[in-house]
Amino acid sequence: MRVDKWLWQARFFKTRSLSAKTVTTGKLRLNGVIVSKPAHAVKPGDMLTFPQGDWIRLIEVSGLGTRRGPAAEAALLYTDHSQPKPKRNKPLQNPKFEGKGRPTGRARRQLSSLTKAPLE
Repeated sequence: MRVDKWLWQARFFKTRSLSAKTVTTGKLRLNGVIVSKPAHAVKPGDMLTFPQGDWIRLIEVSGLGTRRGPAAEAALLYTDHSQPKPKRNKPLQNPKFEGKGRPTGRARRQLSSLTKAPLE
């Protein structure tokens, strides 16, 4: 089976074109060798290494699928040997806004004075 199609069926990428783009940019290693063609064949027992965001995935191919099914079905296609996903260091919310509803006029002016460049 094609490696880009397998990555898509195993639900590592949302679209097949994204998985093909990862392969063509040389970011995928198949058994330690860089693969640059999306049509490269993959078989059970192969080890795939590729980045996914800021996380390096190390995946062993366990089976070949026939369709892109639900996540439970896709999880049977591989064994994950990756390190645990790294935690985010930065907070998800803006620290200046405390989430207490709409800012007042004074707070809005203070925020805009921080973001605007002074006129000279």
